[in-house]
Amino acid sequence: MATSQTTLHGSGVGRGAVVGPVARAHPAPALHTEAPPPDDVAAAVAEVTEAFAQVARTLEKRAEEAGGTIADVLGATAMMAADPELVGQVRSRIEGGQAAVPAVDRSVAEFADLFTAAGGYLAERVTDLRSVRDRVVARLLGLPEPGVPALARPSVVVADDLSPADTAALELDKVLGIVIEQGGPTGHTAIIAGQLGIPCVVRVVGASALEDGTEVAVDAAAGTVVVDPDDELRGRVETRREALATLAGRTDPGTTADGHAVALLANIGTAEDAERLTDAAVEGVGLFRTEVLYLGRTSAPTEDEQAEVYARALGALGGRKVVVRTLDAGADKPLAFVTRSGEENPALGVRGFRLVRTDEELLRTQLRAIARAAERTGGDPWVMAPMIASVEEAEQFATLARAEGVRTVGVMVEVPAAALRARDLLAVVDFVSLGTNDLAQYTMATDRLLGELVDLLDPWQPAVLDLVAATAEAGLDVGKPVGVCGESAADPAMALVLTGLGVTSLSMSPAAVPGVRFALSRHSLERCREIAAAARSARTAVDARRACLGLVDAQVREVLALG
Repeated sequence: MATSQTTLHGSGVGRGAVVGPVARAHPAPALHTEAPPPDDVAAAVAEVTEAFAQVARTLEKRAEEAGGTIADVLGATAMMAADPELVGQVRSRIEGGQAAVPAVDRSVAEFADLFTAAGGYLAERVTDLRSVRDRVVARLLGLPEPGVPALARPSVVVADDLSPADTAALELDKVLGIVIEQGGPTGHTAIIAGQLGIPCVVRVVGASALEDGTEVAVDAAAGTVVVDPDDELRGRVETRREALATLAGRTDPGTTADGHAVALLANIGTAEDAERLTDAAVEGVGLFRTEVLYLGRTSAPTEDEQAEVYARALGALGGRKVVVRTLDAGADKPLAFVTRSGEENPALGVRGFRLVRTDEELLRTQLRAIARAAERTGGDPWVMAPMIASVEEAEQFATLARAEGVRTVGVMVEVPAAALRARDLLAVVDFVSLGTNDLAQYTMATDRLLGELVDLLDPWQPAVLDLVAATAEAGLDVGKPVGVCGESAADPAMALVLTGLGVTSLSMSPAAVPGVRFALSRHSLERCREIAAAARSARTAVDARRACLGLVDAQVREVLALG
């Protein structure tokens, strides 16, 4: 057992801090891979088929109860459990003489290897695939389902890892925080925790040694987990909690201390997400990820289906700004009905807007659906295309979008070429939005899902800041909006840099908005420009952040625990 005041380190999600007792998740069952072959093959096949079906039904039910992005993730996991290819492979192994448990394990292992090799979105689903395996095996062995048990009191959930199904099953009114030893800041647990505003620390080495009931202090801003915190630390956590609660109560628009407006927007993935923003203190939506409508399907949603979803989202937001990103598929988000197979490097292949090269009607259908939703609701959605690399692509998208009835047209700046030629892009579109996650990936030649290279993906990398600056400068010169909808917008310190560079809107998880609003309100535009200049003059990412924090208001640093 850990000793008093032991500090464990990881990657934090959010700015919150909590103190509470550990509640450990049930471990995955032992797999018994050397089990003897079944005496009754037919009975074994029937039992394992029913186990997969039960897991799928359970996940589907949780998806129906959850709603929103969590429901989409759970639904996709349920589809894995119901996948006839996976179940069929397990049945074949049993019929070939393997016992049920090793047949499940080895079949899932093969699928996991395929997912890992594919990289990106599929690689992230390996945790979900293994969760299906563990749930099926638990049913076969008559054991409790893996995951978090019912909580008797508010607790900090600790696990080696949590699948989306585990996370969605949490009793949120009793979950103070989440600590996991594996995972990563772009994984499903981190994303869901961020959306719900739950302090979370991932990749925490030593978390598996924490025992049930042990008191821990979880600090998402610092990325730390302190065991048996003393009274002083408990007091600091409570002070932070109260301060953040006060900030969350503010509803004023985003502005600097001297009144310079910076729109604070939310990232969403579904119409349900938009409906939950009805009373949220955001000025609209800066990124509507429409690919959630397409994922897990064998054919594209119809124009009517899409128009209904977009109309729900626009109607829920009541005239507030909504920026819709057209389908961003391919690479880490493959679609069975359009994505090419066999690409050696799909991240550099046919993805995003490039799908128009093989299926223009797919994009035209989506654009018509968005235009219909706008006409039906009286809204004016801004519509942007992802993965634009040249002015020819930007011009092609603008022509298509306007021909289908879209009035305000923009493009994503995620490729260095687009950032370097942003002025040319802005000559043919109405706005641009920086996707800093992909921009960092392509600038630093680093897979954004590869945890061990996370330092290269730091948005504070000077080269990335230079490309953001070039894009923002182009927007200022031509008088057109330049937004940021990558995760860097959620960092209050980076928000000051982006504002100083000339970015006009920041889009993030709704839970991150209060901290960013507070940081902006404590600094003038001129101070933001000084902070941006200091960050850009640094040689390394670490130096850039340090230079920024040296100029940030002390109260902001203290309340938001910026370091």
